[in-house]
Order: sequence, then structure tokens, then C-alpha cells
Amino acid sequence: MPVLSDVISALDGLWPRERAEDWDAVGLVCGDPAEPVERVLFAVDPVQRIADEAVARGAQLLVTHHPLYLRGTTTVAADGFKGRVVHTLIRHGIALYVAHTNADRADPGVSDALAGALGLRVTGPLVPDPDDPAGRRGLGRICAPAAPLPLAELVRLAAARLPATAQGIRAAGDPQRLIRSVAVCGGSGDSLFPAVRNAGADAYLTADLRHHPASEAREAARFASPGAAAGDGSGDGGAEAGPALLDAAHWATEWPWCEQAAAQLDAVSDRHGWQLRTHVSRQVTDPWTAHAASAPDASTTPSLAPSGAPN
Repeated sequence: MPVLSDVISALDGLWPRERAEDWDAVGLVCGDPAEPVERVLFAVDPVQRIADEAVARGAQLLVTHHPLYLRGTTTVAADGFKGRVVHTLIRHGIALYVAHTNADRADPGVSDALAGALGLRVTGPLVPDPDDPAGRRGLGRICAPAAPLPLAELVRLAAARLPATAQGIRAAGDPQRLIRSVAVCGGSGDSLFPAVRNAGADAYLTADLRHHPASEAREAARFASPGAAAGDGSGDGGAEAGPALLDAAHWATEWPWCEQAAAQLDAVSDRHGWQLRTHVSRQVTDPWTAHAASAPDASTTPSLAPSGAPN
């Protein structure tokens, strides 16, 4: 049976800490390197429910994608919810390890797992890591579906293949547009819009799309469409330019990595004869719990008139 330091060395080999962003907080958060490890639980969020699950499963190590203390702290007192997580883990002999942006950039990484969940073939990174001569590491992925499909079908595929959340999948674009290439980025991805446009992807699947970046991306696409370029103001005169957008829940786009990461550690365990038992939490820790689609009703919705026109 390995000790924690053995397993941490293996995890650091899969997701080297030096490849994390400077602002990130990755690696071992708590735990005794000399303690033996038999069971490992993987999850996206280091929240109390996940800590309690680690206790219930008899795990000695919890691996999460999101950091517990991203901005540092001066206390781990149990009178706060993060301190309570730390106390729960330490009291039951459970270590906590974080692989965040270093796992995003890895090969395979978070976006590979997202692409795999949708059955998309990865052709390369969206933003290549300049330190990778093989050109396989980096942020996001450029992918191809098995065959071109309408945007509406891609939206249904994402909703069916990703874990269910209250948000589901939001989309912006012509539902009948034929999608031949898809850019994906697990987690918050609107900062990568320039790379998506440069890649010429037909669609972009990510999470946490904010109003202004998404609106500007869509307006830029309309402006570049043949109809808009001709000056008719519609933007509908020909093939839609720019990527269609698919916005999923942050947690849902990153959860597939947990299964991928557990399989990677299983492979290391088999090579070393460790006989580790890995588990992936199925608890939905996405913070949103309910969703109701808008259903305009004349009795409750105010009439909208063009700007400057009388009601």
C-alpha cells in the first residue's frame, strides 16, 4: 500500500504544479505525507458534502479540481465553512489535493474529458502551450464531431451527455446551422473568444458566458455575415459568421475530468501494484438548484414598444 507522498508524486507527474497559473493554489492542502492511502475520492468542489462523502467512503485522499483556499487565508478555524471542511478532513485522516489550471493545460486535461463526454474528436489545443514542443497541451480544445450536425442537435447532445444541472444548456445561433468544428473549454471560457474566432470554429461550448462578451461575440458574427456586410442591417443575408455559442453549467463542464483523472490514477496504481480504490463523486455541487424557462403571458408581461414610440 502506498503512502500519501507516493500518491502525491504520481499526481504531480500527471498535473505538474509549475504549469498552474501564478494566481492559482494547487497541490497538497492538508494531509500527512507518511500516512498510507488505500481509497481516493475525486470531485470538482471541496465543499462540506464532498468532505462528508470522503468520510463515508473511508477515503484517505480527496482530489478536487477547485481549490479550497484560492486567495489564501489566515485561519482554518471550524467556525467558518472552509475551516469546517479542513477540520472534517484532518479529523478523519483524509488529505486534500487540488489540480486546477495545471489540469486544464494537461494532456489529457479538463477539456479533453469534456470533448470525450460529447464524443468529439480532439484535433489540438485551442490555446497551445508554448512550452510543449508536441503541441498537445494548452487551454481548451478544437474538436470535430463524427459527422456534421445542426446546432440544435449539438445542443441536445450536450444536454444528454453532460451531467444534469438546473441550468441545462443555453445556446446562441441559428438552430439549423451545420456544425463541422467545435471549440470546447471546461469551466469559464469567455476570455478565449479571440482564440475561438481565430480557429474558425463553428461552435464554442464552455461555461459562465457573461452577457457582454457573449453579446459582443454574437454582434461581431452578425456584422461579419454577408447580409450585414452588404449594409441591409439584418446580418441574415448568408452563412452565419463567427461561432455559435453553447453555455453549460461550470460544474457540468468540469465533472467529466473527475472520471478521466480517476482512470489516470488507476493506471498508475496498476503499474506500481498499489491496488488503490478510486471513486468519483456523483453529487451535483453546482450551486444552482432550480430553473424555470421564460413563458411570456400577455396577462403578466408588459407590452414592449420601440424606443420613442407611444405605448
